[in-house]
Amino acid sequence: MTRLTTPYTARTTAAEILAGVDLTGRRMIVTGGASGIGAAAVRAMAGAGAEVTVATRDPASADALVAEFAGPGSVRAAALDLADLASVDAFVAAWDGPLHALVANAGIMAIPTRQLTPLGWELQLGTNYLGHFALARGLHGNLRAAGSARVVVVSSGAHLREAFDFADPQFERQPYDPWSAYGRSKTADVLLATGIARRWAADGVTANALNPGYINTNLQRHMDDDTLRAFGVLDEAGNRVDLPYYKTPEQGAATTVLLAASPLVERVTGRYFDDNQEAEVVAGGPEATGGVAAHAVDPAAADRLWAYAERALASR
Repeated sequence: MTRLTTPYTARTTAAEILAGVDLTGRRMIVTGGASGIGAAAVRAMAGAGAEVTVATRDPASADALVAEFAGPGSVRAAALDLADLASVDAFVAAWDGPLHALVANAGIMAIPTRQLTPLGWELQLGTNYLGHFALARGLHGNLRAAGSARVVVVSSGAHLREAFDFADPQFERQPYDPWSAYGRSKTADVLLATGIARRWAADGVTANALNPGYINTNLQRHMDDDTLRAFGVLDEAGNRVDLPYYKTPEQGAATTVLLAASPLVERVTGRYFDDNQEAEVVAGGPEATGGVAAHAVDPAAADRLWAYAERALASR
């Protein structure tokens, strides 16, 4: 399959992706859309005329974003805690009508100690993957009702180093490592898009995953100062530093917006994008620096993980 290319670059902004695109009448959800690249994606899509719902644990945190838009695009906020499946169920029950794009953007990274969701899942996997799995499955009928809908899953280059561990997914027998847990959850995110692409194409639903790149956002809130300094993004005075290859939130949101709303990727499904281009499939492992790992787009692994998540939801 020929890799899809676009005229955009790593420095293209979300607003530039949607220049000239009219999203009037399109309804979209962005999880974790109150800050960072999620908020940048919300602004770009609402600015193009879409009705965007910010799904966030604290709806009040989106008040300023909601106030920015009075039409034709609009922004509203609704409560959603992806780690709590009762919250996911409530959000799904409250959604009425078609849904044109679901952007699975929310996430947590590098939780220092092993923590569990109410269902007993390791917190990063439960939030980044299982919560989004339950949300997408719950909204499947609404996506189908749109006639042509998109699911966009925000992953990370961290997936390259960690295949999903079906033998011990919750770190019950092996020592917990925050970065391994994060990488596995991001592999699971790519497998979520792969699984949806395999199952819902006949319903007019496409699904793709992406790496937004390096951006200074609230995602790093669980990292201590020593770790941030080791990464080179915190100076001795305690100020955040953008390294030369870092993107702004508006640039980081560009690939999300490309997949959620650009006509250039209409009907494209089951792929992984980086810097607004489809990524090359690579072997993965500790030496991998780019592309998408074969373990994250493996159809057999996607089907196995889908079945694992379905069993977890059925056991509640």
